[in-house]
Amino acid sequence: MLIEDRKEWPRNRLGRKARTPREYGSTMFDKVLIANRGEIALRIIRTCKELGIATVAVHTTVDQDAMHVRMADEAVCIGHPLSAKSKESYLSELNIIAACEITGADAIHPGYGFLSENSEFVEKVNEIGIKFIGPNSEHVRIMGDKIEAKTVMRSLGVPCVPGVEEGLDSFDDVRNAALTLGFPLIIKAAAGGGGRGMRLTNGLDDLEGAYERSRYEAQLSFGNDKVYLERFLGNGRHIEIQVFGDGRGNAIHFGERDCTIQRRHQKLLEETPSPVIDRQTRQSIGETCSRAIAQLGYEGAGTIEFLYQQGQFYFIEMNTRLQVEHPVTEAVFGIDLVEEQLRIAAGYSLSHRQEDLVSSGHAIEARINAESVPGFIPCPGQVDLFHSPGGLGVRMDSALYNGYTIPPHYDSLVGKLVVHAANRDAAIARLDRALAELIVHPIATTVPLFQHLIADPRFRSGDYDIQWLESWIGDFNGTEVL
Repeated sequence: MLIEDRKEWPRNRLGRKARTPREYGSTMFDKVLIANRGEIALRIIRTCKELGIATVAVHTTVDQDAMHVRMADEAVCIGHPLSAKSKESYLSELNIIAACEITGADAIHPGYGFLSENSEFVEKVNEIGIKFIGPNSEHVRIMGDKIEAKTVMRSLGVPCVPGVEEGLDSFDDVRNAALTLGFPLIIKAAAGGGGRGMRLTNGLDDLEGAYERSRYEAQLSFGNDKVYLERFLGNGRHIEIQVFGDGRGNAIHFGERDCTIQRRHQKLLEETPSPVIDRQTRQSIGETCSRAIAQLGYEGAGTIEFLYQQGQFYFIEMNTRLQVEHPVTEAVFGIDLVEEQLRIAAGYSLSHRQEDLVSSGHAIEARINAESVPGFIPCPGQVDLFHSPGGLGVRMDSALYNGYTIPPHYDSLVGKLVVHAANRDAAIARLDRALAELIVHPIATTVPLFQHLIADPRFRSGDYDIQWLESWIGDFNGTEVL
């Protein structure tokens, strides 16, 4: 395991503890290790620097020149010199904990993905006296099991999608449950997330094939082939509520995000507020969620995800971490959610009361992936020229720089373009302008997709559901539009 010396460029030359943390004195963390990479690691480092907290980056050999490594106060190589595999680095509990011990880090921020929702890792970290910046291991475990999560949420008064309340171990069980529930159905991995292990089935003819594919992918992705069934709500919208709890029975919510623009269950564009949720509905579902989180005694950031159809909310899952799309919430509330995570993990109470939280304007995030469209084929390679858009109400979260090589080993997300304006129409216009400014040469990205998407009258009207983007993209396959 290697510890790199602090690089002079482009690191903050003021050094560790150069500033007194705002209002916290000496009670905030001294040093935080970020167990992640790319733009989210850089995002967390920025907040830590503003609070005067020293940071430790972890990386593989292919990431040794990554921006999060350059910007952290210390960097530890946690991968094998001849391998970039996540399993041997970013997913290695032993290597992450060893990096903490070597550098003296007193807390770990997991970001999202990798170990952020691994309850065993959370337990190990807390047992050795290192603070995991997130909920306790029991809450991570409960919400990681989608079946148990539904049971708990239903007991807390959160409405759930009709489905089977237990894992199904055989095709006979699946068939009997399907006949009881009726079609169409979604087969889901009990330990799953991110769309992995999900299969739609419209009848008995394709049920067994969907069941076997779902089990196989669930085992491959999560090491657990247990699946369950839910009614398929095909005309719904994907609405999620951002919540925070202090672990002592207090909780607040930061309104909703609309994540309906998806491809193969993967979010591509998110916005807040939702164009289909009114103030009364927002207040009602927000109060339901924050009340449930308070009763649970939950600590830190969480996102409760729903399908919203015909005026009704149906719980899908809860993510016990920061979300990729958190910047749109920060934009409309003017609050640093990573700072709030750090505050709560350090033992502080919530910094805001619900009645003091006021949303202003409209924000949209476009996920910029290094992929060619319409095929969505990953496009790793060297970035010869990167130009980030700017101007009023524009934020670009990215770890790209001129000369950086996007590796083929990890997720293709290379940036998040976030715009904020007085209303949705103004935000769309600002996003259109910002997309035109963004340059990632010569790498193909999803920018053309968004440029055509936001010009579509259906998108501008807000009249679409979770299935719409798939058919919209299909209309352009084989053409020169995208």
